[in-house]
Amino acid sequence: MSVTAVSPPALPAEVEALMRQLKMPHARALAPELIATARAQRWEPVEIIKALFVEEVAGRSRSMLATRRKAAGFPTGKTFDTWDESASSIPLPTQQALRTLEWIGRKENVVVCGPSGTGKTFFLEALGQQVVEAGMRVAWFRLEDLGALVRAHRSDDSVGRVVARILRADLIVVDDIGLLEVGADAAEGLYRLVDAAYEKRSIAVSSNLHPAGFDEPMPKTLATATVDRLLHHAHVCQTSGESIRLTQALAGKGVTAMN
Repeated sequence: MSVTAVSPPALPAEVEALMRQLKMPHARALAPELIATARAQRWEPVEIIKALFVEEVAGRSRSMLATRRKAAGFPTGKTFDTWDESASSIPLPTQQALRTLEWIGRKENVVVCGPSGTGKTFFLEALGQQVVEAGMRVAWFRLEDLGALVRAHRSDDSVGRVVARILRADLIVVDDIGLLEVGADAAEGLYRLVDAAYEKRSIAVSSNLHPAGFDEPMPKTLATATVDRLLHHAHVCQTSGESIRLTQALAGKGVTAMN
């Protein structure tokens, strides 16, 4: 014999209208079931009110976290849940110190540089995810994104306003500097961002090159000015070793085996 689930009775229309007016969508969604449970278990009225408020606060926190994650523009969604700290060439004490996020409060920067495939982007994205989970905002860019912004806003001289909007984030990440030759627009965009953020916001960059070598892919004058500001208050982490991606691929771990 099958048992049909009984839906809890709907909220009275005037109560639902009030909760809509107060913008309490999470509590409103839970309320019918919660009230039915409260009746069955003879809860005190204050327990019902508390449970509704707790659900609304938790729901708003979930929504804000999802919004911050989406706004950040992370490339893959990787977090420290899948990070193997023992496999990284970044010293463990350095990893742990950066994960406290205290450097963001001090408006310091992070530079992760080293060969391709050694976990630079993974580490910075996991850090960024942790920043978002701590209630702060992150903005993620590739270097070519900055070049596109400069080109799009140079005609009306609004580049400065765009950079100011970017600096509303608590942490700005620029990924993969040094893989390709840097065009003039991208170099200008990076300089403008680093200059505007200097001692005001934290910037994290990943690069195949140590910042001392940024004058190879970038115009020397801009590279010197950018690096001077970037490194003044920076934690520099150098990765080393073979590409993790290549090692996994050679071991057959890069794909799902075919039957």
